[in-house]
Amino acid sequence: MEILGRPGSKEEHQMLELMRKRRSIRKYRNKPVEQGKLDAIMECALRSPSSKHRRPWTIWAVTEAELRKKLAVSKPSGVLFMDEAPVIYIVAGYPEVSECWIEDCSIVATVIQLEAERLGLGSCWGQIRGRNFSDEITSSEYIKRLLEMDQDCEVLCIVSVGYPAEEKEGRMDVPYSKSKII
Repeated sequence: MEILGRPGSKEEHQMLELMRKRRSIRKYRNKPVEQGKLDAIMECALRSPSSKHRRPWTIWAVTEAELRKKLAVSKPSGVLFMDEAPVIYIVAGYPEVSECWIEDCSIVATVIQLEAERLGLGSCWGQIRGRNFSDEITSSEYIKRLLEMDQDCEVLCIVSVGYPAEEKEGRMDVPYSKSKII
């Protein structure tokens, strides 16, 4: 089995190093994220590529503690830890703007996570699309009502971001085989 990613100069592999060390972080320090870092994350997210450059997304950055607690219960499991994160990004898209809204919003959420990692922050994706808050209401609808969002959008995910309160080893040794490339 041949492994992709041969050692080279640091400049050649900055993205590869980010990908190797990034892990989902579910425990955060009680430390606010500096405005400059939040601005960098948002600029990167807003510069994300999209199908036909339609940019069918809206991004909410929530830093207020009470709102974060309410977002952390937006689905029965999997995001309760998010109330400890100093910021939660809500990534929502408009299906009527682009049939590729799910893909485009996924790119935005991934860019948020990668820029957070580059800045020394941790992050974790919380899936919302296709999940239910209760038997009567979807997680997307719960969030839209909570934040008084446009009813034409659909929430894809929420991404927690903050300074990690846990250390996880990167996945430097995970082999990636060319057999996955056809």
